[in-house]
Amino acid sequence: MNSSDRERLKDSLARAGRSLYNSLPVLAGTILLIGLANAVVPKSVYGRIFTKFAILDTLTGAFAGSILAGNPITSYILSGEFLSQGVSLYAVTAFMVAWVTVGVVQYPAESMMLGKRFSTLRNISSFVLAIITAIITVSVVGML
Repeated sequence: MNSSDRERLKDSLARAGRSLYNSLPVLAGTILLIGLANAVVPKSVYGRIFTKFAILDTLTGAFAGSILAGNPITSYILSGEFLSQGVSLYAVTAFMVAWVTVGVVQYPAESMMLGKRFSTLRNISSFVLAIITAIITVSVVGML
């Protein structure tokens, strides 16, 4: 590695560090907002908002998962609780996929770092794919 390459590497690392430092307040706010949403909405409420109609439950699950973003491990725990409360597998699957892939809460941070167009398209496609995934998953499970 010659001195020119070292200087470019050093400059790139410095710019990346500054960018990360500048985005920390937005990231911290996003994490706090997700935690607040998860703490404010009691888990028992979810069992009451589903109607037992497959299409409506799938849409409701995808919407709820999109707004209340979280991590995969939490989605497994919540999904088990939903199933035990009688929530349909359509709703639970759509919720799980949207919970992890769609991020309405973290959209401001994502659009700031990755661009508004990219973030919008990614969230819309993730929402649609959460619904499709739920329908396919329940269909496959029904065939077993």
